[in-house]
Amino acid sequence: MPLEISAWRIDQDRVQPVTFAALDFESRLQNILATDIAIADPNLMVIGREVKTAFDKRIDLLAMNRDGQLVVLELKRDKTPRDVVAQVLDYGSWIKTLDDDDIASVFEQYQKKYLPQMPSRSIDQAFCERFDVKEMPDELNESHELVIVASSLDPSTERIVTYLADTYEVRINAVFFHCFKDGEREYLSRVWLRPPGFAEMLAGTTGTVSKPGKKGEWNGEYYASYGLCPHRAWEDAVKYGYISAGGGAWYVNTLSNLSPGDRVWVRAPGIGYLGVGIVRSKSVPIEAFEAKNDKGVLMPFLDLPTKGKGFHLDEDKKEYMVGIDWIKTVPLDDAIKEKGFFGNQNTVAAPKAAKWDHTIQRLKQRFDVE
Repeated sequence: MPLEISAWRIDQDRVQPVTFAALDFESRLQNILATDIAIADPNLMVIGREVKTAFDKRIDLLAMNRDGQLVVLELKRDKTPRDVVAQVLDYGSWIKTLDDDDIASVFEQYQKKYLPQMPSRSIDQAFCERFDVKEMPDELNESHELVIVASSLDPSTERIVTYLADTYEVRINAVFFHCFKDGEREYLSRVWLRPPGFAEMLAGTTGTVSKPGKKGEWNGEYYASYGLCPHRAWEDAVKYGYISAGGGAWYVNTLSNLSPGDRVWVRAPGIGYLGVGIVRSKSVPIEAFEAKNDKGVLMPFLDLPTKGKGFHLDEDKKEYMVGIDWIKTVPLDDAIKEKGFFGNQNTVAAPKAAKWDHTIQRLKQRFDVE
């Protein structure tokens, strides 16, 4: 059922409705998203705008996520539900043909036309800067996602998108934005039909979850993405027994899905799988997390010597930690990766994808874990 969003301003003990500002909002939305795509999804980087396809149509925005997968964002504007869905599917048929050189060329053209005031960068440089990593994934565009962007989501569009995703496993989603006006101020709200990355977790699934291990159902093994950065060092995670995330609620919230006793396989985006362990303690803010020092004494993590520096402590970006008893880990240089392995932008996931079953089978062999 389509979501309806309203907003009110609180004036002491009274509330005043904030007016929905339709105005020319959809015509401005492409500029807003191109300027800051994190408004839609913090795990995206814009690589193209008004991208011309081989059949003379133009994709509103083309993005890449931290796993090197392409994401088409197409504004609904005044298109009918049938037209906008057909259009994004048509774009998907073209997107899947792009190789690494094609993607680099799209990004180069995007810079020349829309970012002429900025120094020219390779897509590798831009990717590493955007996601704070040392290198891009080896394989780009192994899969893609189609996203319809609108100022509202009508019932017909929602039914079509849900049908394609659930019945035919099409990686299609929808996100809609409302603009509210309060005097001279404008406010933007956002709602996803399904969480970003949800399509990848469900790819290759049908039916419902019951027992682990059946095709199309969760196999009981958790996935975790451990984003490396100056303050988040893998050596620290291994030494002190934890995984962590920070930078905002989107990154942090899924950590709470892990409970003591769960087994989790940890992957560094763009690098590979680094370890598997059993959850020891639930997610807590970094200042509340404790670990043992070299003498085996339990003490506050922030008092321990670490390779990582500059942990976020302010509330909006604070680091959160989950205690892990490692079963097996490998150094960064020995990270395990194979073509066809599962990867996802969510910090923690319980994937139902067939690809996750394959990944787990291979990881158990590679890590020599039952």
